[in-house]
Amino acid sequence: MDQPQERLSTSTGPTSTGGSPSGQTLRRLAEQLGVSTRYEGFDGQEAQVPDATLSSVLTALDLDVSSERAALDSLQEHLDAPWRRLLPPVVIAVEGRDDSFPVHVPSGSEPTVELFAGERTRPLEAVPGSLSTREIDGCPVDRILYRIPSDLAPEWYELRASAPEIDHGVPTEVELAVTPARLSTTDRLQDKRRWGWAVQLYSVASNRTWGVGDLNDLAGLAAIGGEQGADYILINPLHASEPVPPLEASPYLPVTRRFFNPLYLRIAGIPEIVYLRPGDAEVVQTLDAIQRRRILEVDDVERDSVYAAKLKALELLYTVRRSAQRQQQLRRFAAEGGQQLQDFALWCAIREEIGRDSPLWEDEAAGPDSPYAVEARTRLQGRVHFHIWLQWLLDEQLASAQHAADSAGMAIGVMHDLAVGVSKDGADAWSLNRSLARGVSVGAPADMYNQQGQDWSQPPWHPFRLAEAGYRPWREMLRGIFRHAGGIRIDHIMGLFRLWWIPEGNRASEGAYVYYDHEAMLGILALEAQRAGVVVVGEDLGTVEPWVREELAARGVLGTSVLWFETEGDGPKDPRDYRVETMASVGTHDFPPTAGYLQGVQVDLRDELGLLERPVEQERAEAQQTLQRWLDAVRAEGLLPEEASEQQTVEALHAYLGLAPSLLHCVQLVDAVGERRVQNQPGTTDEQHPNWRIPLADDEGRRVLLEEIQGSERVRSLSAVMNRALGRGMRRQNREGAPSQPRTMDPDAPTAPWTTGSVSPVEG
Repeated sequence: MDQPQERLSTSTGPTSTGGSPSGQTLRRLAEQLGVSTRYEGFDGQEAQVPDATLSSVLTALDLDVSSERAALDSLQEHLDAPWRRLLPPVVIAVEGRDDSFPVHVPSGSEPTVELFAGERTRPLEAVPGSLSTREIDGCPVDRILYRIPSDLAPEWYELRASAPEIDHGVPTEVELAVTPARLSTTDRLQDKRRWGWAVQLYSVASNRTWGVGDLNDLAGLAAIGGEQGADYILINPLHASEPVPPLEASPYLPVTRRFFNPLYLRIAGIPEIVYLRPGDAEVVQTLDAIQRRRILEVDDVERDSVYAAKLKALELLYTVRRSAQRQQQLRRFAAEGGQQLQDFALWCAIREEIGRDSPLWEDEAAGPDSPYAVEARTRLQGRVHFHIWLQWLLDEQLASAQHAADSAGMAIGVMHDLAVGVSKDGADAWSLNRSLARGVSVGAPADMYNQQGQDWSQPPWHPFRLAEAGYRPWREMLRGIFRHAGGIRIDHIMGLFRLWWIPEGNRASEGAYVYYDHEAMLGILALEAQRAGVVVVGEDLGTVEPWVREELAARGVLGTSVLWFETEGDGPKDPRDYRVETMASVGTHDFPPTAGYLQGVQVDLRDELGLLERPVEQERAEAQQTLQRWLDAVRAEGLLPEEASEQQTVEALHAYLGLAPSLLHCVQLVDAVGERRVQNQPGTTDEQHPNWRIPLADDEGRRVLLEEIQGSERVRSLSAVMNRALGRGMRRQNREGAPSQPRTMDPDAPTAPWTTGSVSPVEG
């Protein structure tokens, strides 16, 4: 019988079997389980991961490291586990590639293995010479590799295997994902370069908004952007937050990534509003008047008061009897949402009842199958249905926003942003607890954003448990986001390959990288994106291994190029040398708007918050020196006059970026209106800085409403710069006027609220 190389030896050196594992053993185990024992920092220096950190991370991976013997036994169990299964939990293949998968049977057994593709059944053949044997639980077990047909198109299939000695010959069924070798959605972009707006939707108010930009405002932005030549609107994550105030300000710390935030609903866009009882209608009208009046009275985005008002209005609207057609649509939506929608709505109902800090979450209400949840599923049925109804309304308005983008001529439309993870006490952590790791959080080591590292307070995917679940939580989440999207930006896409795990009680810098099965994570992403026709952009900034970018590019996932980070030696990199398959932008939401960057507000803020590790004078001098190198490069291209205004400089930087061959160019809306304030400062709390609460404003700090954007000369000027740089033109209006608006927009709104007259194309 062959002795597999992965079989552990108990000889690890002079250690005690009764005490804690030695550092040598910890590092050996870490390497076996895909945990880094060293890493390269953003400064290029190699750093070692402390033994205590390794021990905590291995514990979070379900390895017993209480002693030397326990650690070795636990690892051996981990390595033996696949041999105890007839089939893997899920099989991942790549179209056109000669892939195979293992089948485990008692030694000498001859299994039957079949592929189901629609109505067709195909027997599969073993790979010649692939048999290997090892002893499991005292019995010999054979591993036989079976070939996956290379002619399968990208799609989900079913594999079935049986052996007389296993479960009395009853077949075992698992799914097979044949993933695209390369995304066709990316290849469709190759004909020309395109640009779009990047928008923090919550910050964009209109005269019909209740203080927070909503999905009707998104549709309006799409109509305006499409008319001005843009092909997409990249928005902040719309993932759901708490079901009742207070709400988390950061869109990157949601309670779930599978469902959306009712904060973004347009109340007047709900069809049942016209059927409210007179008294209820008066209440809603009063709420509407109060919230719309407050738009220009507050200095920041007040999510809590807005959401409280919307909840009151929504509860009144919920009592309105729906038409037979709409009731049928709601039932269909609930059925399609399945158990995951039911569990999310149940979590919302329980959260409302017992609050966020109840000790019941630790035991009696610890999950959807806990005693409290089982009882509440019936007792709170009405409230559960209310939260399902909210998600249905969101689905309708999201569909309308994408429809408005399509009607405006956008090639992509709405591009959603996918957060890295979820809050540790949110809905996903509750319902997907088996697929998430405990005792650790996701973050980043020291980098150019924050020299003290970052802790994002999010539980990471547990790589082995997620695989055991057949990657269904990952797949279902993607399908929900892709449902009404033309594109997706994946924040920190490196997380599909590795994540920085920080044990509880450690500083952000005291973590370790844990690696994932990127072929499965990336492959399923590519498959679901292709099935939905979605363009995929990966935020691959920061410390990213070169092979990761190569793998992403090979699969057709666009990377990210940010002007300020594209350097060559001590100076700017020639934009003509940027990668083609990227989304290029001047800045990011983690940097100040370009006008603010020109003034060095990022240094002033970091100094004020105590985030600098060098004297502020040195930081300012270096920032000014760096900026000057870019301005000199822009002037060398003849794009920036010597005595340029702030607006001219912002536009010149975008024109300079327009020299890049990047397929997508991204313009932040804050740059178009002259905003200077930092939208988000990584590594800070709400008490330190109003992250994600800054409303859209111009260079004088005056709030800019949606209705002003189309007529803004500054916005139109920057749009013209992008159109000229990319050889595009503004789209002519159709006979009916402005690009189509959402089908569920305000009943009393004008037919074409953004129309100000005919538009002449900009010369390319």
